[in-house]
Amino acid sequence: MSESADISITSQYPAMTNPLLEQTGLPAFSRIMPEHVEPAIDQLLAENRRRIAALLDTSDDPGWDSLVEPIEEWEDRLGRVWSPVSHMNSVVNSEALRAAYNACLPKLSDYGTEMGQNEKLFAAYKAVAAKPDALDAAQRKVLDNALRDFHLSGVDLPADKKQRFKEISQELSSLTSKYSENVLDATDAWSRRIDDAAALSGLPQSAIDLARQSAEQRGETGWLLTLDYPSFYPVLTYADDAALRHEVYQAYQTRASEQGPHAGKFDNSDNMEQILRLRHEQAQLLGFANYAERSLARKMARSTDDVMQFLHDLAARSKPQAEHELAELRAFAAEQHGVDELLPWDIAYYSEKLRQHRYNITQEEVKPYFPETRVVPGMFDVVGRLYGVSFHEVDGVDTWHPDVRFYEIRDHDGSLRGQFYFDLYARKNKRGGAWMDDCQSRMQTRSVDQIPVAYMTCNFTPPVGDKPALLTHDEVETLFHEFGHGLHHMLTKVDYVAISGINGVAWDAVELPSQFMENYCWEREALDLFAAHYETGERIPEDLYGRMLAAKNFQSGMMMVRQLEFSLFDFRIHREYDPEKGGRVYEILEQVRDEVAVIRPPEWNRFAHAFTHVFAGGYAAGYYSYKWAEVLSADAFSLFEENGIFDQATGQSFLHNILERGGSQDAMDLFVAFRGRAPQIDALLRHCGIAA
Repeated sequence: MSESADISITSQYPAMTNPLLEQTGLPAFSRIMPEHVEPAIDQLLAENRRRIAALLDTSDDPGWDSLVEPIEEWEDRLGRVWSPVSHMNSVVNSEALRAAYNACLPKLSDYGTEMGQNEKLFAAYKAVAAKPDALDAAQRKVLDNALRDFHLSGVDLPADKKQRFKEISQELSSLTSKYSENVLDATDAWSRRIDDAAALSGLPQSAIDLARQSAEQRGETGWLLTLDYPSFYPVLTYADDAALRHEVYQAYQTRASEQGPHAGKFDNSDNMEQILRLRHEQAQLLGFANYAERSLARKMARSTDDVMQFLHDLAARSKPQAEHELAELRAFAAEQHGVDELLPWDIAYYSEKLRQHRYNITQEEVKPYFPETRVVPGMFDVVGRLYGVSFHEVDGVDTWHPDVRFYEIRDHDGSLRGQFYFDLYARKNKRGGAWMDDCQSRMQTRSVDQIPVAYMTCNFTPPVGDKPALLTHDEVETLFHEFGHGLHHMLTKVDYVAISGINGVAWDAVELPSQFMENYCWEREALDLFAAHYETGERIPEDLYGRMLAAKNFQSGMMMVRQLEFSLFDFRIHREYDPEKGGRVYEILEQVRDEVAVIRPPEWNRFAHAFTHVFAGGYAAGYYSYKWAEVLSADAFSLFEENGIFDQATGQSFLHNILERGGSQDAMDLFVAFRGRAPQIDALLRHCGIAA
C-alpha cells in the first residue's frame, strides 16, 4: 500500500516514538500504548484543520481532484489511526486505555461537528456537486451523501443552535461510551465459584470443563461461572439446579442497573435518560419531530409509520404461533416434569428438554461436528465457490492477543482483494457479542492504493485442554453472519471510502449480506464442506441432519416476537419521547410487551440497562433493521434455492450487484438489480416456519 507524501505528519510530537503516527500499513498493535493515543489524535486533528482551512482559502474553483480527494485522504488517515485504538478498547480493555480513549471522544466529536457545520466547506462541496458532468456516478453519490450529512450536522442552523448541537454531540459521545463501559464492568464484576460438582448437574461436559479452566486461569479451585456467553448460556439451558439458574439469570438481567447483585454500582439509569433526552433535542434542532424520524434520513424505510406498520404486521402474523408454542411448553413441563409454573429462568431449560423430547437432538450432540478448525476453512470454501475468491492465513502479523489470526482474500487471478483479523474466543476485558468492524477501507486515488481490512470478532468457547474449540450450531451461524458483513466490507470494488464496503449503505439494508450467509449453515451441500466430527472426520449423519432440520424452526414464533419486542421498544422510545415525561423506558417496554410478548420477565428485570445495540451502538431507532434486512436476505437466498445454492451465475450476480457495489447506489435499486423485482416477505415467513 502506497500513500501520498502529502499525508505525512510533522508536529510537536516526534513521529518515530508513536506507532500510531508511523502507521503506513497494518497497525503495530503490540507497540500501541495508551500514552500514544491522545498525542496522535491531537496532532492529526490539528493537521487536518490546518490543511482544510488552507485548501478552502486557496481553492477558487473547487473540483473533485483539488478539494474532495485530498480531504477524503486526510479523513481516512484519521480514521485508520483511531480504528486500532477503538478496537483495542473493545477487545483488550484496560483502565489506562479506557482513559485515553475517553479523552479523545470529545475531541473527535468536536472536530466532526465543526467540519459538518463549516459553511465554507459546505459551499465548496456544493460547488463541486454543481458540475455533475465532471463527475462519475460514484462521485455524485459521495457528494449527495456529503451534502445530506452537512444538513444532518446542523450546517443550516443559526450560531447559537450550532453551538448547542455541538455540545449535544459531545455529551452523547461521552454518555454512550460510559453506558458501554458500565455494561462491560458489570459483566466482568460478577462470578460464582462452585465447590460441589453436584451443583453443576445437567451441564454438558464442555461447559463443566470451561468452568474448571476459568477457575484455574484465575488461580482458584473448583469451577467458576461468569456472565460471558459461553458460561451463562449453558447454565440457563442445562443446569438442573433451578436456584443456580435463577441466580445467573438475575445477575445477567440486572447488569448495569439499580437491581441485582451489584445494584447501583454500574447503574445506567441516568445515562439512558440523558441519551434519549439529548437525541430528541438534537433531532428537533434539525427540524425532525423526533429522533426516530432523524434516524430514517440514512435508511431505506420512508417514514416512521412505515416502520411501525412493518413491525405490527410481523407481530400479528407471529404472535398466535408464539402463544401456541408457549402453551405447548407449559403443557410439556407440567406433564413430563410436574412443573406447574414456568418462571423466566425455566424457559430455556424446559425448552431444551422439549426440543430433546420432540426431536431427540441437543446442541451438545451437534458440537463435535463443528470444530472451529474445520468450520473456518469450510466457510472459506463456501465463499470461494460462491464468488471465486480464495483465503490464505498469514503468519507473523502483529496482533493484540495471541489467539488472533490474520488472513488475506485473493481473487481468482491471485490479486489481493482484502485482509482480516479473526478474534474468536471469549475472555476477560473483551466486550461481549460478535461484530465486524473496519480497520481500513478500500481507497483508490491518484496517490493512495489501499485495500480493505476488517476486524472479525466473536465470543466463542475457547479450546479446552487439547480439544479444538467446538462450536454450537448457533455459534456457526454467528460466525457466518459476521463474515457476511466482512465480505461486504472486503469485496467492494468502489474506490471512494465514503461509499465503499458497508460505508454509505442504508442501515436497514446493511444486514442483508450477513443474514444471507446464515442460510449456508443449513444446506446439506454446504454443511458437507465444513461439518465433520473432530475425532473421526465423519460428516454429519443423515439422521442427525434430518433432526437438525426438523428442529430448525423450533419456537420460531417465540423468537420472532422477542426480536419484535426489541425492535418496537427501540423505535417507540425514540419516536414517542416527550421532554415533559422523560424516557419512560420501562413504561413503554411494558406496553410493547402487552402487544407482542408471550413471556413476561420479573419486575426487577433490567434488560434495557444493557441494550448496548441501541444505547451505545449504531442501532438507535434502527434495531428494526434486523427484521427489515431479513426480508431482503431471505428473498435473495430464495433465488439460490431456485437456481442451486452454489450456482455460479447467481453467485456472481450477488457479488457484482450487492457485495461489490457498497453504498454507491440506493439499496433498493441494487436489490432489484439482483432479484429482478422488489423484495417480498413470503420467503422470510417460510424460512421461519411461520404461515404467510
